[in-house]
Amino acid sequence: MLNKYLDIKPEVARAISEGKAVVALESTIISHGMPYPQNVKTALEVEALVRANGAIPATIAILGGRLKVGLTEEEVEYLGKAPNVIKTSRRDIPFIVAKGIDGATTVATTMILAAMAGIKVFATGGIGGVHRGAQETYDVSADLQELAQTNVAVVCAGAKSILDIGLTLEYLETHGVPVVGYQTDELPAFYTRKSGFGVDYRVDTPVELATALKAKWDLGLNGGMVITNPIPEAYEMNPELINKAIETAVKEAEEKGIKGKESTPFLLSKVKELTGGDSLDSNIQLVFNNAILASKLAVELEKL
Repeated sequence: MLNKYLDIKPEVARAISEGKAVVALESTIISHGMPYPQNVKTALEVEALVRANGAIPATIAILGGRLKVGLTEEEVEYLGKAPNVIKTSRRDIPFIVAKGIDGATTVATTMILAAMAGIKVFATGGIGGVHRGAQETYDVSADLQELAQTNVAVVCAGAKSILDIGLTLEYLETHGVPVVGYQTDELPAFYTRKSGFGVDYRVDTPVELATALKAKWDLGLNGGMVITNPIPEAYEMNPELINKAIETAVKEAEEKGIKGKESTPFLLSKVKELTGGDSLDSNIQLVFNNAILASKLAVELEKL
């Protein structure tokens, strides 16, 4: 039945069937994360890093209503230029498919399509979470619920620092999602290596990570795992500077009534503007760093 909707790139399908390492990659970073041509250049560089570290990349999107697991270079280019690509979460999938239009996948949707294809590891920048002021707005990312139920490990640089990190961790704990620090005892906060919050477990090697993941799923404990990987020190932003920019951006979003799926792109764009573009440079480097770790994890997982 899935074949009616799902297109798996031949190279990716072959790797999955042969038990080779595959890493899923999202597409909102291409369509909503940065301007053309930097978006396409970054996406292709991430794919090259995955290959260099022993895995096959599978960038995920919805094109012309087809669920695509693995894009060609031409499709990445198209997605980077195309206007009116819909930022697609779980609730949007049936409508994007039914209308035969284009959708860029969020963390939640990338996890769903990766799981459909049999991919177990996904690299992204940062997960969504509980937004600041959620006690009034109830603005909680669908990413968190997906992590609670879908068997895909997500390698990220922590929750985006535009969020309420404490409440995000509480939500993940309630739903039984392990939050792991890779070579760190403290949760990274996307642009910075520290957040003031601890992780559930520290793991120091890809082998340890793979072993814990396999045990989780072998035991029938469904749901993902958040593997937080701090941004490299050379690209870490000044915490005082970035937090001031975030507070300014959040305040402006509130004043303009920007909510829901529009809030994260707005906030990231505003923070980029307020930091003179430095936040975008950091964002790119942390995605590269996560792609490398995810590839190493995927390789070790396939050995078990």
